[in-house]
Amino acid sequence: MYDAHSEKACIGFGRTLDATSLLALSPLDGRYARKAAPLREYLSEYALIRYRTLIEVRWLQHLADEPSIAELEALEPPIKDVLNKIVDDFSADDATRIKTLEAKTNHDVKAVEYYLQQKLEGVAVKSGNLVSFIHFACTSEDINNLSYALMLRDARHRVLLPAMRQLTTDLRELAKKFAAVPMLARTHGQPATPTTLGKEIANFVYRLQRQAELFAAVSIHGKFNGAVGNHNAHVAAYPNADWIAITDRFLDSLGLQPTRYTTQIEPHDWIAEYCQALARFNTVLIDLCRDFWSYISLGYFRSRPVAGEVGSSTMPHKVNPIDFENAEGNLGLANELLGFLATKLPVSRWQRDLTDSTVLRNVGVALGHALIALEAAAKGLGKLDADLATIAADLEDRWEVLAEAVQTVMRRYGLPDAYEQLKALTRGRAIDESIMREFIGGLPIPAEERRRLLELAPSSYTGLAAELARRI
Repeated sequence: MYDAHSEKACIGFGRTLDATSLLALSPLDGRYARKAAPLREYLSEYALIRYRTLIEVRWLQHLADEPSIAELEALEPPIKDVLNKIVDDFSADDATRIKTLEAKTNHDVKAVEYYLQQKLEGVAVKSGNLVSFIHFACTSEDINNLSYALMLRDARHRVLLPAMRQLTTDLRELAKKFAAVPMLARTHGQPATPTTLGKEIANFVYRLQRQAELFAAVSIHGKFNGAVGNHNAHVAAYPNADWIAITDRFLDSLGLQPTRYTTQIEPHDWIAEYCQALARFNTVLIDLCRDFWSYISLGYFRSRPVAGEVGSSTMPHKVNPIDFENAEGNLGLANELLGFLATKLPVSRWQRDLTDSTVLRNVGVALGHALIALEAAAKGLGKLDADLATIAADLEDRWEVLAEAVQTVMRRYGLPDAYEQLKALTRGRAIDESIMREFIGGLPIPAEERRRLLELAPSSYTGLAAELARRI
């Protein structure tokens, strides 16, 4: 199975901010250039050219290993070394050379073919000319769709999933740290049955982990069946070869699932699934950012000030939750782009139109904003301190939240109008400890049950929250 790092990809640029970044139209290549840098190895124009070159070389090598391709015998070690070196040592200079050829051909994939022809001039095999089998029986989409497949797969596994997993790991540690810290819950923004701080964090661990697993499980597909999906040219050249098996083996060597039924283009259904899965993870992360922002607003958390940073241009005291705001904004941008990609890419007129080509070039933009958001959210979490005194004070005088517990025990013992009695006692009223205990003391229930209810306090009415948080 193909692995990007086994190809010794050479990326030495884009790691630092320079003067040209100030002129960038996209913040991904300007303000956020450093943060987006890990994706350049997989989703930049350079990366697309490198992956195209990889596909062309691997297809040439694959053909040479197929006995049914009589005019192209197995490659000898020196020729294999030449081909492998083209891929392994591919650099920005090589990509620039291909772009120069593209300026003449006005065709990006054909430029790669001509580049390889130049690199292999004079290199022959035992029978026939190796150069004549470059891009053999291929349409440009055969090369492009496999390139994007590997690009998106490698960006997922090498960049996005590690960032997702690190975020959930950080959250899991917080969930366990604060597993038993009682906290007032709020439903509809109003005081509700208590929970624990750790359990509320654990909720996000569970959700994010599940969505990350679903994102990782999206299978990556590719087509390699010629101009309109029927292996027409393949059969014309070698009518007795099993082209479905040959191309399936090639796709398998790259770690891709075959899409056998296509027009000229791979239908991009799997890319839609990929985008939608990533968007679902992002949506959960938006929910997290808003909740933590709100807890900071309540004083449950405080952001540690960073020396030299300014929170406001006029209010010196401010330490704003800017990391969560930055994450939310970038997640929104990412999801809008991912949603468009998911609905547009699977739609193409007849056997193909070119709208998918220009749209696909923006997948890096969508994933770039998602990556920036992941880093911002992780940074925000890393700067938080829980204010346990504020959390406790917000809960300790909320005795009305015990109404649920009391009326549920009353129901157990068949007391009439249990809900209505607690509603009359608590709804819209400030209830203190003495009022609640007086009501409980008069309940005609077993003495042991009455004692247990009298020992209950808002801070101890958390159910299994602490246990659930520790189990996450």
